[in-house]
Amino acid sequence: MTIGSSFDHPADLTSPGTRAAPWAARFPNPPDLCFDYRKLVELSGGIAEAKEPERRIGIIGAGVAGLCAARELLRAGFKNVTLIEQSSRIGGRHLTVAGPDGGAPFEMGAMRIPFFNRTGEPPQAGRSLMAYFAGLFDLKLSNFPNPGTSWVNATGIYLREGCLLGDTPQLLIWTNATGEEPPPSDTLQRVFTKWLRFAKRMSAVVSLHYGTARWPMLWAAIVERYSPLSFRDLVHLEEALQNHPDPSDFGGLGMTEEESRIFYAIGIGDGSWGAFYDVCCLYPLRTAIFGFSSHLQLVHGRVDANDAPLPAPFIGARQIKDSAGHDFDAPAYLGIAALDDCLMHLPIAELHRSMYETLVAKPDGLLMRSKVTRIERRSAGELSVTVKNDEGVKRLLFDELIVTIPSWILETCVELIGFDKKTLPFEIIDAWKHAHWESSCKVYAPLDKAFFEKEIAIPQILVTDSFVHDVYAYRYSERYKADCILLSYTWEDDANKLCAFTDSELAQRCLAELDRILLRCTNVGLAISPYVDISKARVQRWLNDPNAHGCARLYRPGTYQDVVRLMAFNRDHSGKSRLYLAGEGYSADAGWTEPALRGALDAVINLCNNTGARFHGGFSMGDYPEYYQRK
Repeated sequence: MTIGSSFDHPADLTSPGTRAAPWAARFPNPPDLCFDYRKLVELSGGIAEAKEPERRIGIIGAGVAGLCAARELLRAGFKNVTLIEQSSRIGGRHLTVAGPDGGAPFEMGAMRIPFFNRTGEPPQAGRSLMAYFAGLFDLKLSNFPNPGTSWVNATGIYLREGCLLGDTPQLLIWTNATGEEPPPSDTLQRVFTKWLRFAKRMSAVVSLHYGTARWPMLWAAIVERYSPLSFRDLVHLEEALQNHPDPSDFGGLGMTEEESRIFYAIGIGDGSWGAFYDVCCLYPLRTAIFGFSSHLQLVHGRVDANDAPLPAPFIGARQIKDSAGHDFDAPAYLGIAALDDCLMHLPIAELHRSMYETLVAKPDGLLMRSKVTRIERRSAGELSVTVKNDEGVKRLLFDELIVTIPSWILETCVELIGFDKKTLPFEIIDAWKHAHWESSCKVYAPLDKAFFEKEIAIPQILVTDSFVHDVYAYRYSERYKADCILLSYTWEDDANKLCAFTDSELAQRCLAELDRILLRCTNVGLAISPYVDISKARVQRWLNDPNAHGCARLYRPGTYQDVVRLMAFNRDHSGKSRLYLAGEGYSADAGWTEPALRGALDAVINLCNNTGARFHGGFSMGDYPEYYQRK
């Protein structure tokens, strides 16, 4: 997800300072662990060489974090890896659904992906794990058609029944072919300018010091200054005076109540930011300033120039089997889910075979449609995992266990036994119990190709303060018989208010509301429904998904240290507990693929260290930075 359109300014900047260490990351990149994970994972032979290759390692969850962790452990030479997933598919909140009747795919989960590339670089050159895997697996990319960007023909903005500028209902049209055009109307430009002024002020400082010896202390000071504030507080906070003496205090956006209401609804004309108004302001700041909103990409999949899938294992199959003979979804190599398919099914150079082939060769190597109900730490230190599936209940013993499932599932569905305050301190349990998971709802439908081929007055993207909120129409390629439209993309309360409707009712209501808006606007006067096949709509409500229990893990003002405790758990406690937390659910950058991958690598690094593995490339744990924790 993103809090707005592509804010590319951070990617225009470079840090002139001297990097603190050879493993330090470059700007832009996430702020907490300033570490170049890509440099480590792209080493020949992987991260390390296992000293105890027979050690039994369990991984709960086959989302992208679980898949990445399993792959890197196999590359390191660990032979007894078991991957457990309760659903009938891999990928977690990567959910690409093949379009009906040969239409374009629907991205029901993650869809616009940052690669942390600088301006002028191709996405695959970004210093990120996503960029590394995209290059390794030959994933096709294109610029995501985000609101307010040059990648769309126009963005329509609908506020206050179309009467923001007067009594005559109008759709404000933002065309931005150069990428430099401000949003339409003086009112929207004032909001845009206040945001941009703040963002550039902060970006200039953090880019200067990121990766240098000064960075950890500066970031700690920024955390101390801003972690008590909600995003709403930041929006209203006065702007900083010029030449402010405190380099960690950038002031706020300085918006009036009127400006704030507009910002809440449409950001800077690019999509609602209201879902983030009452979370800790560090989350949207991390998103906007550190590269998560820069040069966002649409992942077509592992496909050729015409979007036809490239040759790969199980192409054309509907289902394949796990180690126990359970059927689960075969790979399609489409959309963002292609990343997960490639991690599982493409050959690993060090093994000369795929992760799938390696895991299914063991009786319990890959267990799909299998639910973990209990984790027990025994007196000898081994971990007993109770697994329930169609065949009944079994218990598996592990020496190390990586947990990647969302924290609400861990709290409500998994019994933890035998852990004490040294192996699993209560403040860690408390942190995942109090985690805030956002709801999100997406409504997709096929879009007739005539929508893009005719000269019509309906913009490609719509941003509204109605219940449909953000609307995206886009095309992958001519190969697909229909394009696709995201009829409504909502978060938090805006998603919750849609819970009362069935999927069919919701899709129909969204389309009817879009028609009402467009017909009401005197400068449009056209319905979009003739182009939309509502009978084949697809709805995804992440809060109701039993395999997710939410879409993205966020945090409230004043709770940032809980997030840091979870991120630091592997370094601080895994040596005693032999338990590891990995994935986006235990990070500070919710809703993104990159922190899920980083969390997986963090677990693998600490597991390798705990088992005496020999790191490659001259890396040692002394090169690995630590999370800042308030004493």
